[in-house]
Amino acid sequence: MSEGGSDAYYDDRRERKSDFENSEDETRRFRIGAFRKKAINASNKFTRSLKKRGKKKVDYRFPSVLIEDVHDEKEENVVYELHQQLLDRNLLPPIHDDYHTLLRFLKARDFNIEKTIQMWQEMLNWRKEYGTDTILEDFHFEELEEVLQYYPQGYHGVDRDGRPVYIERLGQAHPNKLMRITTIDRYMKYHVQEFERALHEKFPACSIAAKKRIYSTTTILDVQGLGVKNFTRTAATLLAAMAKVDNNYFPETLQQMFIVNAGPGFQKILWPAAQKFLDAKTIGKIQVLEPKSLGKLLEAIDPSYLTFWVALVPVLLSVAASGPTRVHGVILK
Repeated sequence: MSEGGSDAYYDDRRERKSDFENSEDETRRFRIGAFRKKAINASNKFTRSLKKRGKKKVDYRFPSVLIEDVHDEKEENVVYELHQQLLDRNLLPPIHDDYHTLLRFLKARDFNIEKTIQMWQEMLNWRKEYGTDTILEDFHFEELEEVLQYYPQGYHGVDRDGRPVYIERLGQAHPNKLMRITTIDRYMKYHVQEFERALHEKFPACSIAAKKRIYSTTTILDVQGLGVKNFTRTAATLLAAMAKVDNNYFPETLQQMFIVNAGPGFQKILWPAAQKFLDAKTIGKIQVLEPKSLGKLLEAIDPSYLTFWVALVPVLLSVAASGPTRVHGVILK
């Protein structure tokens, strides 16, 4: 498809925005579909074509794969305005010229454009200083295998909507032992690197598999065994650093989080303490599940992705045996 054909959607927008229509600078086009496919080939991008208008539905085509992307019209108008202002201020590098990236930052600032621009500029400055744009190639976390022994975590499968599932077994974390293997600075570089890997590899790969645009994750936090011993000064420093990076530079990438195996002590003492590091929007996406409520986890994630989880399997089997679970209006046997 030609460049003009792939930007048909923006041709429509330019018809309604005379100042944009008259612009001769082709680089000012809003390449919302700059959705790179590092999972397949880093040099390839989605080809875009508009199939429906109204409540915008954009189809991204990659070889023989059709990827559906539905845009809310009101959100789209605000994203477009933000895009124009960022262009006017020379604050939109091509690598970040993406609809959902802009939308995530707008959501983080309640669609206040000036506050979003400030947040965006701080993000660009941080990425330049931190070396984020090249961290996938430049940083090597040789101690990863040892780190995972004292802070078990990783991606495993997808949820029922096709989002990647990230799991942390926080109750098995040993902050002091962790710091004998690595440092907070190096762990934070690994943390940022994994965010970049999700944005440029995992989300595109999941989008291809689900045939729709995926741009957020589902997280399971296993707190079995978590106690005051885990909340050392090192743990607090690390948690605060990760929360700052997540909230300020990678906002709105969490779709939902389930905290499982939480005892009374966690809910009364540790959970209130942990909330001090989180913003209200993030807290609103978190569900602390009691054993009798684990059916909610099965509604979000197929149990076949959880069978490796020895501590959780007996409870899940018990939930499944207690009766059918309804998911999106469909009863699961």
